[in-house]
Amino acid sequence: MVTMTEVARAADVSVSTVSHVVNGTRLVAPRTRERVLRAMRVLGYQHHPIARSLSAGTNQTIGLALTAASNPYWVELIQGIDGEATRAGLNLIIVDTRDDARHESAAVANLLAHHIEGLVIAPADGWRDLTLPLLRDRPVPYVVVDRIDPELRVDQVGVENEASTAAVVDHLISVGHHRIGLVAGIPGLSTSAERLRGYHLAHQRADLPVDPALIVDGSSTSEGGRKATFALLDLPDPPTAVFAANNNMTIGTLAALKAAGIKVPRDLAVAAFDDFAWADLFSPGLTTVAQPSTAIGARAVQLLLRRMHDPDAPPQTVRLPAEIMHRQSCGCSPKN
Repeated sequence: MVTMTEVARAADVSVSTVSHVVNGTRLVAPRTRERVLRAMRVLGYQHHPIARSLSAGTNQTIGLALTAASNPYWVELIQGIDGEATRAGLNLIIVDTRDDARHESAAVANLLAHHIEGLVIAPADGWRDLTLPLLRDRPVPYVVVDRIDPELRVDQVGVENEASTAAVVDHLISVGHHRIGLVAGIPGLSTSAERLRGYHLAHQRADLPVDPALIVDGSSTSEGGRKATFALLDLPDPPTAVFAANNNMTIGTLAALKAAGIKVPRDLAVAAFDDFAWADLFSPGLTTVAQPSTAIGARAVQLLLRRMHDPDAPPQTVRLPAEIMHRQSCGCSPKN
């Protein structure tokens, strides 16, 4: 069976764009729409419309609500969700939350109006006030993905953020860096908080004080990462290493270092959360925390299917381990 992911790859668009064309959830530029339709015809993609399933008394459709920001992590996560949904015989509608609570609540309301049978959501900051009440008012099974909220008793799946961050910062400390800058993600997101805790944990284990000036908000964007890195470089006592807490901010960090004429790792060591498909092609190769993004997406759908089949099952929180990709940007041989 041909999946949305395969159609997206053939049409050179995102999976969310294919979803919008298939389900009519957003206008798509005519040329882009035609590319998607052509790829569907060539590959033989078959879609069973929502109306058809409703007329049969059942709707084998689930929703996915997350930011569609240009980020390899989200692309791989969507691929995992789409692939597992297809294997289970489910249709998938994807909506873009724009990482904004108000827009997220409107997008989720739209999904609920389509009578979806379940939802996977990567919640925006502030979702408890706007989106969560919608889900509690409607008995639709849902799973939180990526941004785990430990206070909620719901099904959730994500990566080991705190331990993975601590492991990389541990390594930077072990090779002699005692002033390590942190380019931090959006305040209010659980992933940002967990990676910040990992940064603090590594310093505690090494009995090193944390200088608050070394922690700078990078807003989870490349531009935010660029500005945060310049702020770190402008400190009276700048860091000797920088840890960027997601791959968008890593791009901004590298751009700032290039503009400042700083050589990595000769002048400053760099490590990052989120791996890139091309991370080992950088010179030097980037030391990163690689999330099992596709596996996280697949596991989210598996948890959702379990919840759909057994509404009274006890909620599960699943943390998948990350892999440290040790390359040269931290200042030592990958073999070390």
